[in-house]
Amino acid sequence: MAETLRRRRHQRLGGATGTRTESHFTRAGFGSHQGTGKVGAAADFTGAGGVGAEFGEAVFALDAQAIFEKNGSRYKRIRKRLKGKPNEQVYQVKKEVLGRFEQMSRKGLIDLYYGDEAGVSLEPNVPYGWQFRDEAVAMPTAKGTGINCFALVSRSNRSWTATSEQTMSGGFVMEQLERFSFSIREITVVVLDNARIHHSKQIRERTEAWQARGLFIFYLPTYSPHLNISETLWRKLKYEWLAPEDYTCREQLKYSVKQALSAFGKSLRIKFAEFKSI
Repeated sequence: MAETLRRRRHQRLGGATGTRTESHFTRAGFGSHQGTGKVGAAADFTGAGGVGAEFGEAVFALDAQAIFEKNGSRYKRIRKRLKGKPNEQVYQVKKEVLGRFEQMSRKGLIDLYYGDEAGVSLEPNVPYGWQFRDEAVAMPTAKGTGINCFALVSRSNRSWTATSEQTMSGGFVMEQLERFSFSIREITVVVLDNARIHHSKQIRERTEAWQARGLFIFYLPTYSPHLNISETLWRKLKYEWLAPEDYTCREQLKYSVKQALSAFGKSLRIKFAEFKSI
């Protein structure tokens, strides 16, 4: 039975590449998980070509959740996916070079940082949370700007962070890299994505001076945010380190963001996954 379900699920519901929500089964005729848990009118589906004819009437004794669990599915957050794809040859070459930087960093030959920016607004990122049947759990939300953040992050939880209430610009990023270049003690590689502000004229004009100080910029292949560990920092900040009360007003939000970034590497730490060269 389970093997039949797995085979038919791949064929009729799009294969194993997508994460299926309950609505897919409802549209397919399995009924609603929020109802009685059983398909109401099984007889409608037992005719030729119907769902019942394919799976047998026993399937109608299962609700959508049971079917998912029986076939190894998990209820989890569905991640966003970029529309574009990187050039495969460029991606492989740059990933190989990045892997060598990682090896050199582990041996203590260079310092390796990953850089990125993120905005934290008064509209919170709502996490999962437990709540009782008659309990209304909510987080305050409001329109308006919050605070913009810039960070350079290493896998050993070292960091260089800065915040701004202004829109992030190439000039701001250049200023932070300039200040950072005076603090380095070893040859240092900073990994950046291909955002326009990372290729600004101000940054291009300072590249040679930074290299003379031992600071080198390495750009990731396009459409490759998964290679940038600073993305993990922003996810931790927004979904775990900030509390609901931090969104009550702009001043409170700015204070809490700065406190969290200041504590990163000390009381707040991240166990980054190891770099995978394959």
